[in-house]
Amino acid sequence: MQENTQTNEMGTGSIPKLFFKLAIPAVVAQVVNLLYNIVDRIYIGHIPEVGATALTGVGLFNAMLMLITAFSMLGGAGGAPLAAIELGKNDNEKAEKIMTNSFLLLIVFSAILTVVLYIFAPNLLTLFGASEVTLPYAVDYARIYILGTVFVLIVTGMTPFVTTQGFAKVAMMTTVIGAVINIILDPIFIFVFDMGVKGAATATVLSQAVGALWVLRFLTGNKTILKLRKENMKLDPKIFGPSLALGISPFIMVSTESLLSISFTTSLAKYGGDIAVGAMTIITSINMLVTMPLQGFTQGGQPIMSYNYGAGNVDRVKKAFFMQFGVCVGYASLFWGLCMLVPNVFAGIFTTDVALAEYGAWAIRIYMAGIFSVGFQLSCQQSFMALGQAAISLVMAFLRKLILLIPLIFILPNFFADKVFGVFVAEPVSDIVAAAITTIVFFTQFKKIMGKINTTQISE
Repeated sequence: MQENTQTNEMGTGSIPKLFFKLAIPAVVAQVVNLLYNIVDRIYIGHIPEVGATALTGVGLFNAMLMLITAFSMLGGAGGAPLAAIELGKNDNEKAEKIMTNSFLLLIVFSAILTVVLYIFAPNLLTLFGASEVTLPYAVDYARIYILGTVFVLIVTGMTPFVTTQGFAKVAMMTTVIGAVINIILDPIFIFVFDMGVKGAATATVLSQAVGALWVLRFLTGNKTILKLRKENMKLDPKIFGPSLALGISPFIMVSTESLLSISFTTSLAKYGGDIAVGAMTIITSINMLVTMPLQGFTQGGQPIMSYNYGAGNVDRVKKAFFMQFGVCVGYASLFWGLCMLVPNVFAGIFTTDVALAEYGAWAIRIYMAGIFSVGFQLSCQQSFMALGQAAISLVMAFLRKLILLIPLIFILPNFFADKVFGVFVAEPVSDIVAAAITTIVFFTQFKKIMGKINTTQISE
């Protein structure tokens, strides 16, 4: 009965009500998920005497964090839309096999990443721009966090399978529980136990472990529609192959954040020193306040589009997309306005160092000048994913970061007297150009994609 209710709602329920029912818990989960890293940075930035230096060091770990997250996308984000499509076709058995294969891939990825990143952490962090002053803080934080890689991959990679079944509140709780624990443990480990950055990393790993246990308990319990079953615990290339193909796009989107982080930190260290790298740490945290809620909104629209695409309900696919598109563009535009008006407020959250706060506020206005366009970019990009369009989604993933942004980081400083300004301004230029191209391509292809499926008119 519960299964029929969940699936029927995807195919017949009011699109606006269904969108917000799925999106609001997903957004809350994404915002709360920010606390895993932002709370760490807020507390670290306020450590007496060494706060600014420690914050800069921990910020250098961002490249590794993005790489870990990318592999969770490769293992989970590609499988969830395909599982939703199979649900729309009433093939729950295949949907379960897709989910279980994704879980096994996440375990394999976590084992490899843990060994490689732990061993080479000092070398990688130096490559990323760590100085002799900031490297000890970066290594202390990184090695403890890396030991919890398996928990990060399970939480990030398996939660989409909860959302795609319509259990948005359960997915939200996966993140909320862990984040609340992290908020409680951070000051205890950092200040009470006097563990500094090691304490921040330890608190994060413990909180991620609780989140991982929560999501696994649900997906093996009686309330879920799709269940992790022992009989499906074997990797099948025919099952995980399409998931990997679709997951390559978000993998590239997130993994290139790692390459992007390296490009920014090395260039900023060269032209502006530790204070410029520290400002970038603040900006990275603020940028997540834009992108992660946007990902939450797309998690609300994606299951509706995927299910109805599988069921052949063209009108509902269109309504779900335009609902998602309008919300994403509106949110990104609002955040852009705040960044332009009160950048000093955002900078002050992360540091008590006056020089770093002033420098960060200046940099925020430059870096965030095109952030309004990200609403267009992510909404269209994730809609390609929802419709199973792996090839187009992959090209769009390459466009913004690899083709535009990373080259501009190294090219634009040659045209400005203030080299640091040239590095930061690469972001809004690439944001606006990539969003324009992605939006045009999506609307061109959307009509063609919808024309290929059988239409079924279902009244709201």
